[in-house]
Amino acid sequence: MTVEKAAHELNIHGILKDKVTLHGQRDFFYFEDHTFSYADLDRESDKVAAGLQALGIVKGDKIAIIMDNRPEFLFIWFGLSKLGAIEVPINTAHKGDLLVHMIHTADCRLIIAESGYLERLEAVCGDLPLIEKILVLGQPDKSLPGMGKPILDYRDIVKNKGEFIQEQVFGADPFAIIFTSGTTGPSKGALMPQNYALFMGKVCMECCDYTQKDCLYNTLPLFHGNAQFLSTMPALLSGARMVLGKRFSASRFWPEVKKYGCTEFNYIGGILPILLKADPKPDDADNPLRVMFGGGCPPDLFDEVEKRFDVTLLEGYGMSEIGIPLLNTMRSRKKGTCGRPVYGCQVKLVDDHGVEVPPGVPGELLLRNKEPYTMLLEYYKMPEQTVSAWKDLWFNTGDYLVRDKNGYFKFVDRKKDALRRRGENISSHEVEKVINSNPAVLESAAIGIKSDMAEDEVMICLSLKKGSNISPKALLDYCRERMAYFMIPRFVRIMDELPKTRTQKILKSRLREEGVTKDTWDREKSGYQ
Repeated sequence: MTVEKAAHELNIHGILKDKVTLHGQRDFFYFEDHTFSYADLDRESDKVAAGLQALGIVKGDKIAIIMDNRPEFLFIWFGLSKLGAIEVPINTAHKGDLLVHMIHTADCRLIIAESGYLERLEAVCGDLPLIEKILVLGQPDKSLPGMGKPILDYRDIVKNKGEFIQEQVFGADPFAIIFTSGTTGPSKGALMPQNYALFMGKVCMECCDYTQKDCLYNTLPLFHGNAQFLSTMPALLSGARMVLGKRFSASRFWPEVKKYGCTEFNYIGGILPILLKADPKPDDADNPLRVMFGGGCPPDLFDEVEKRFDVTLLEGYGMSEIGIPLLNTMRSRKKGTCGRPVYGCQVKLVDDHGVEVPPGVPGELLLRNKEPYTMLLEYYKMPEQTVSAWKDLWFNTGDYLVRDKNGYFKFVDRKKDALRRRGENISSHEVEKVINSNPAVLESAAIGIKSDMAEDEVMICLSLKKGSNISPKALLDYCRERMAYFMIPRFVRIMDELPKTRTQKILKSRLREEGVTKDTWDREKSGYQ
């Protein structure tokens, strides 16, 4: 195999070039009644690459992307790949210190953002010394004198012939920094290689038996790996079509599925109960979907979803750093489980001493892939955390699972202290950091309360400084200015003091056991908006 051939085959833009050769003007994805072919995506991403190269962007540079689902996100994603540059997708709900942490920690030189997010960037730009320029999609709502950085119009940057010097990009080369929830400290940036995207796309394609006849429906945000690696990549690899929704909408879901003939839907657990809340109709099963692929479906709803909508549910287990090592497939599945290991993935469950446990006994999931460069390269600029995660050459997930005698795995609990709400992984550390920054607060502990949507509601337990006072509503007003909407607690419990161990560590286990007490304030019941 020649070097040129290896570089061409083992990156996402090389796969796109192959599809252009094979399919040319055939539809690849749809967005709000607009159709984009494989050739359109290739051409527009060429213009992105050319425009960014003209600005001095080179292989290895990091570019922050702050935008909702739209075609330009995909143009930028593939354009960066062609340069060997590294995308840093940022959740559009983030603001304040957490936004600064992600952009600065990743060493981003440039930000590409929708105009609607410029105001929150203006508030923190003074803390982003590495940022040289900001590319903007759309017109800002107002002048932004506090930005202090050159603001360029994205449309001007991509007005070119798409000619640029092509970089050699290999499967081992990094192409993304995906931020994790950061359970015991600040959010960590997982540095991901090109081959990770190809491997994940291949795994999903084969799990769901995708072909050129399929059409994948994605409403999950492109700033998450889910939409990039579990929808876009398998659609590209299989030659299928994809519908890119701006966001999930229960009212638009079935009309769009039927309009485009969608055969697959990529979900997170909280979406399925929403679909079931609609009044049943005689023709609920009269739809083109054949498979729903995701995780977190409430066990008691599994059969109802399959029967009512005449679909096959396929669930798995995964995380940003490792992709999806456990999967149910069209040929091998068991309800209520995460499935079995995908090809080439070695897994084992161990106790707290590292000793492997037998079937039926919960243990921490450890794994590694035989194929190189299919998991994270490192936690960017966090060598200690990287070494800790890769103990004895096995990736330690920090999650407890149990395996049955037939090799199917079932999730038991999170070993690490993370929450999950509305499809988002939330760091309790990040929530507590904001709460503790309030002048009235002495200390706090964020815990998860199980909701009827199969995920967590955030509860904050706190004690106040002597002589201080703050109402739950005032505390949430404080949070709204400093954290993403999905991180804002629903439950607030103000206590004289938090329970602690002899070493003065907060006893979160006791707080979880006590749960929502009579003196706990409930945001939803209070009518707080």
